[in-house]
Amino acid sequence: MPLDLDVRVDAELAGVAAAVRELEEAGVAGVFTYEGPRDAFLPLALAATASSRLAVYTNLAIALPRSPMHLAHLAHDLHRASDGRFLLGLGTQVKAHVTRRYGTTWESPVEQLREWVLAVRAIHSSWQTGEPLRFEGRWTTHTYCPPLFDPGPLPHGPPPLLVGALGPRMTRMATEVADGLLVHPFCTDRSLAEHTFPLVDAGLGDRNGFTVVGQAIVAVGRDEQELATALAAVRSLVAFYASTPAYRVVLDVHGWGDLQTELRDLTRAGRWDELARAVPQEVVDAVVISGTPREVARRLGERYARCDRVALSLPYPAPIGTLAVLADEARALRASENAF
Repeated sequence: MPLDLDVRVDAELAGVAAAVRELEEAGVAGVFTYEGPRDAFLPLALAATASSRLAVYTNLAIALPRSPMHLAHLAHDLHRASDGRFLLGLGTQVKAHVTRRYGTTWESPVEQLREWVLAVRAIHSSWQTGEPLRFEGRWTTHTYCPPLFDPGPLPHGPPPLLVGALGPRMTRMATEVADGLLVHPFCTDRSLAEHTFPLVDAGLGDRNGFTVVGQAIVAVGRDEQELATALAAVRSLVAFYASTPAYRVVLDVHGWGDLQTELRDLTRAGRWDELARAVPQEVVDAVVISGTPREVARRLGERYARCDRVALSLPYPAPIGTLAVLADEARALRASENAF
């Protein structure tokens, strides 16, 4: 099973450094951010300098509203600040967010993100090697970077670039041009085994050095009260994901595709408070990994055995003590497996 368990940093900026130090002491392997109510990059500047061993990464940052040059500078600075522990995770979000929230272009998201990945790579390569910058694409062009604006090479090399994907075209693109894949947290044992991993295998072929970050919606508790609080929170998150058309592919694997239409209709009617109740328990059980720290560690090992690390989606304030026990259980399980 993957030993590396990562936790999202949710603290306000003033509290990020303290939160990250606490997580590092608890034994987690990495921290990440996402493009939610706060910027995805700013907290990681604090996380990078407040920790000494944690991986720090965006999981994920929305690429298309940002210039590849902007992304390249952010990633370069964070990789330097973290002494080579930063990973740049990029994704597209869905059309409504890109066009209506960010006010930018959504034409061909898979090809647009491919171009952004290649552009960031070209910029980083230019800075690393000193070769002239020359990238010309359909949506973005970068052919000018005078020495005054070139930050120079990094001792650890450019940061790895990972792509968030769920559908077949985006997953295939990630295997072709990225350094790794961020698996969407809305998944099940079957969707990974029958959909995601076959796509990864087909896309990679004989290629090595590709990182797969599994993401898991987890409800973990050391006692009944902790677990009940967690289960209530994750049910709402599952309902939100299940209502989204782009994520229907996971439901379709189980023959539950009609649920997405039902939930979508509730959201369009503004009946958000009914979403969680409309999700059958069997759907929640298939998506969520729940139980005591020991039970959760075992299930994470089973579902994400092919992943290099696991990012925990915890839509509730998980006690630091619970996370510490979970990290210990994961390490103990890995050690016992390595003993044979």
